[in-house]
Amino acid sequence: MEKLSLYIFIVPSAALLLLIILVVYLKKKAGNQPTFMQLFWSITICSFVLHFAWEMLQMPFYNNMFLDWRSTFFCALASVADTIMVLLIYYGFALLYKNNWWMTRPRPSRLMILVLTGGIGAVLAELRHINLGTWSYSTQMPIIMGLKVGLVPVLQFMLLPSVIYVLVLSFKENKINPNIKIN
Repeated sequence: MEKLSLYIFIVPSAALLLLIILVVYLKKKAGNQPTFMQLFWSITICSFVLHFAWEMLQMPFYNNMFLDWRSTFFCALASVADTIMVLLIYYGFALLYKNNWWMTRPRPSRLMILVLTGGIGAVLAELRHINLGTWSYSTQMPIIMGLKVGLVPVLQFMLLPSVIYVLVLSFKENKINPNIKIN
């Protein structure tokens, strides 16, 4: 955690605004709005918890990250941004596939697209934050050759969105109809 500036809040704020618009639109189209909101909150909570755990565990891979209130707050803030992105990805694909429950029975092709989307997004985010000086890597961070970004945060977004969606939807499977489409 090198420096915080107002500039690094612009993209997350725009992402949050886009997420709100997307959720309001898809909620209106959903056949069962209470179930839609249950899915939203389940993904939100699961995402925050898993991302916060990941952020805390990856602290040794970053410079100036210690087990103190400042670094913990930074990890919590990063987890909020990660959660917004997980929700944007989920509902972006819901819009694309015209189905709010598109991950109920995951197809290999959709999982591959999801993993690639997460990986590309993570690489772009890491490049942005490294260039802004928001954070820098310690010598322990494995670097992806050619991209000059850390492997650990890229793996985070290649793996966690799928894990979150599958976990949440496997718990909800008995309560939802996966054939509900967006009108």
